[in-house]
Amino acid sequence: MAVDYLQKILTAKVYDVAIESPLDLATSLSHRLGNRILLKREDQQPVFSFKLRGAYNKMAHLSATECARGVIAASAGNHAQGVALAAQKLGCGATIVMPVTTPHIKITAVESRGAKVVLHGDSYSDAYAHAMLLQKRSRATFVHPYDDPDVIAGQGTIGVEILRQWQGPLDAIFVAIGGGGLISGIASYVKRVRPDIKVIGVQPEDSDAMARSIAAGRRVKLAHVGLFADGVAVKQVGKETYRLVKQYVDDIVLVDTDATCAALKDVFEDTRSILEPAGALAIAGAKAWIERHRVKERTFVAIACGANMNFDRLRFVAERAELGEEREAVLAVTIPEHPGSFRAFCRLLGKRSITEFNYRYADPKVAHLFVGIEVANRHETEHLLSELHKQRIRAYDLSDNEMAKLHVRHLVGGHAPAAENEILYRFEFPERPGALMKFLNSMSRGWNISLFHYRNHGADYGRVLVGMQVPPSDKGKFRDFLDRLGYDCVEETANPAYKMFLGR
Repeated sequence: MAVDYLQKILTAKVYDVAIESPLDLATSLSHRLGNRILLKREDQQPVFSFKLRGAYNKMAHLSATECARGVIAASAGNHAQGVALAAQKLGCGATIVMPVTTPHIKITAVESRGAKVVLHGDSYSDAYAHAMLLQKRSRATFVHPYDDPDVIAGQGTIGVEILRQWQGPLDAIFVAIGGGGLISGIASYVKRVRPDIKVIGVQPEDSDAMARSIAAGRRVKLAHVGLFADGVAVKQVGKETYRLVKQYVDDIVLVDTDATCAALKDVFEDTRSILEPAGALAIAGAKAWIERHRVKERTFVAIACGANMNFDRLRFVAERAELGEEREAVLAVTIPEHPGSFRAFCRLLGKRSITEFNYRYADPKVAHLFVGIEVANRHETEHLLSELHKQRIRAYDLSDNEMAKLHVRHLVGGHAPAAENEILYRFEFPERPGALMKFLNSMSRGWNISLFHYRNHGADYGRVLVGMQVPPSDKGKFRDFLDRLGYDCVEETANPAYKMFLGR
């Protein structure tokens, strides 16, 4: 018998545990995009995710006998917290199978609600298979994270709230897709009540099971999924969610990791809140869709669906956000290896801020630089490359090169057998526009720079590691130079890390 989702959504039981989350205007992002962007703040739920809606609605419909046998679930984290909270509220036992890749913050949150956690596999699909084995042994009720009508209906209450909170013109609602429960619920309600509103799904490029399934006309199972947005790392979508997405969803947008990191930054700048990667997907998708269709003065809602972020992941997010906004260009540049060419190259960059500079002496004829440069957009990157090529400087854009961004930027260098009389110093200087150029201009032309590493971290002080070839007879002059330079510095020539990895 066909499920009447309109009736199930309107009668769903969610507010014993969930709040009616705010619908907030993202002021800065709206101004930048030339459209009104509203954020549905599901990150403000008690478990920092929308997942408690569907979990509680499913479990609130269990019989007393089913409740007594307990429940079991498989989850990358947010559904697990929803099930744990619902079980705590309803007084039934809960076992949660989670992938071993699940952020520790989510594991701790589940255990604090009294649920038993079992870690198994690298993805949701692995955890699901193990949970089904445990379910057969225990006869506990399995609470599916997305492919269940009661779970879908619980998530659909978000659609009810959006249309009640915003009764003016609304062009589209952007929703992250993992297994498809959230978008299925929202679309099932919105398309029955306001069919003129587009419902658009968003997936990571490396976890796009729903997009591939819709394109193929059948459910596709991925061999691997990306784990950055772990909340949507699903190898195969549900049967019911696939059917509903195929019926109701207008489009699916794919975004990469850099775009997701940029969206995390956008939300932080507007709300001072930090979403998890899956929680920011809808915002990244809205930005990509708006740019693709070149629309202005429209109104869009993006579901900020989760905020269970591991703190140590923020280093990666901060580094990749500027690339996602196309506000940093990463270049590989080759210049002649002789004193002064380094400074001459910097002059060609003009007043552009340098975000990173990696160099290691390796060849007596040419020098290879790994350079990060602040730009306004991709067009400025292209213009800069053209300027460099006119000066016969070989330069390649690595901004979309994943290996370069993840690994090479931290590995530029190595031992330099030809770097005679090299000494190594760490310098600190006040970080302000032009500070790096001032530092470079202060360096003596008489000593060859054989190693250079600088990265702008947005801190008060810039930190540079410099290797220079200073003959023993020049040591006195070099000390005088350091005194004139006036920057705080520490000699690292005797550092064992330098001797092991970088020294001659």
